[in-house]
Amino acid sequence: MFIAKLRSSLVLPLLLAVVLAYAGCSSSSPEATQAENKPAANSGVLGGLFETEKPVSVPEGTALHVVLDQNLTSAKNRPGDVFEASVSAPVVVDGKTVIPKGARVRGRVVGAKESGRLHGVASLSLALRSVEVGGKSYNIETSSITRVGSNHNKRNIALIGGGAGAGALIGGLAGGGKGALIGSAVGAGAGTAGAAATGKKDIIIPAETPLNFRLRQSVTIPVKS
Repeated sequence: MFIAKLRSSLVLPLLLAVVLAYAGCSSSSPEATQAENKPAANSGVLGGLFETEKPVSVPEGTALHVVLDQNLTSAKNRPGDVFEASVSAPVVVDGKTVIPKGARVRGRVVGAKESGRLHGVASLSLALRSVEVGGKSYNIETSSITRVGSNHNKRNIALIGGGAGAGALIGGLAGGGKGALIGSAVGAGAGTAGAAATGKKDIIIPAETPLNFRLRQSVTIPVKS
């Protein structure tokens, strides 16, 4: 009898203890989960705080290798025209990439001269004016590159001279010495007209042409550290 009473008196506290223990585990699990997640969240916030930008100076004389994104020609382009290009090789300073490959650059035509038909050599000069890094544009000053067309005097002389010779031959056959003189003059005129019609030699720099410039002044660009 005594043992039965003892058992019944122990069952109720034991059940109560089990219920309380279960309730305690259930209520503490979300808090435990939050506590486990806090270090990861804190580390992300701290990482963002410690990730800073440090200004890096790209020195004067640094080479900038770019590829044209459009065609340029001395026949159409004029000084002041804007052109676009892409950086073809990253610019690295002290082991840090300051200007990545593919960065957008803008330049200007600083000189342009159209080719003449009988004389006047074509020329085209370009320089870079800005580079875009991390969504921001930075002004730069670079050396200019100049392309100069070939002189067409020799070709004009050949055309004019050839026309005069052909005219003299025809004139000589037609009217002797006097005809030769007349034919020579006529042929020279025809040769000059031919040179004027075909003698233009403009410069064309097609898209995807690689071009090399150098900084004339240093430029400071922030780099994440």
